[in-house]
Amino acid sequence: MSIGIAVAVLQIAIVGLGAPLLVGTLRTLKARLVGRRGPSPWQPYADLRKLLAKEAVVSTTTSWVFRATPYALVATLLTTALIVPVMTVRPPLAFAGNIILLVYLFMLGTFFLALAGLDAGSAFGGMGSSREVAIAALAEPTVIVAVFALALRANSIDLGRIVERFGGEPWLAANPAHLLAFAALFIVMLAETGRLPVDNPATHLELTMIHEAMVLEYSGRYLALVEWASAMKLFVFMTLLANLFVPWGLAEPTGPTTALMGVLALAAKLAVLTTAVALLETAVAKLRLFRVPELLAGSFALAFLSLMAVFVVR
Repeated sequence: MSIGIAVAVLQIAIVGLGAPLLVGTLRTLKARLVGRRGPSPWQPYADLRKLLAKEAVVSTTTSWVFRATPYALVATLLTTALIVPVMTVRPPLAFAGNIILLVYLFMLGTFFLALAGLDAGSAFGGMGSSREVAIAALAEPTVIVAVFALALRANSIDLGRIVERFGGEPWLAANPAHLLAFAALFIVMLAETGRLPVDNPATHLELTMIHEAMVLEYSGRYLALVEWASAMKLFVFMTLLANLFVPWGLAEPTGPTTALMGVLALAAKLAVLTTAVALLETAVAKLRLFRVPELLAGSFALAFLSLMAVFVVR
């Protein structure tokens, strides 16, 4: 029991404290790739501290939903830290079908954020909410199908057991259909976290805003919590990609040594993924809004092909 509690605390700490560093590193890499010095990787921590010290200004037209949404976002993302195999193959909330709970928590956060965008009564908020819900409706089925394809190969629908099976039998992870599922989840990660080419987190132009449009009315500690939750969502999605498709370095939580090895392995894999995202975002432009469904439909097709390959390729 004590080991389980320690693993839970460590995974929450890794996701909660590591998420701002991941975002800061991504921003620094993008700046260096285009020839600028860029901000420090630690800048998100300073931004969050500054926002937490500021007074929150709330519109008189809003209801309790607007105030509760930042806390709901943080709570759901911290709960996902207990479901995803972060540093061990046995996350604290390991049970058959935890992938269903994971997708549910992602959708719950999106639901609250969309309501908050509508609750403020601004045109920008309503526009961003409608776009976010449309993207979520196209992206979440891809997550289910892609992970279900992995589950069929691993003969388990428990995320931890999937990672354990692929880590113990590398030839399963080397299956070409794995690449299809990886590509599908990678595209969904870009869409769900508001990255290029689906959304541009560095702009506030009306024609391009999706996520930013929903949070324009937030300020102070509320904005800090929303930004923190956004960073944690990116961290969780990258952790899923890293540990589901490159499961090496994770083991049973038997002591400090295995935990340290898991953290170091995760850091190395996240460094590679962060570099890949930075290279992609400096090489592509944002898609037009009506082209985003085509991209997400393509990701679903890749996930479906990966699922079909389970029955065709033996």
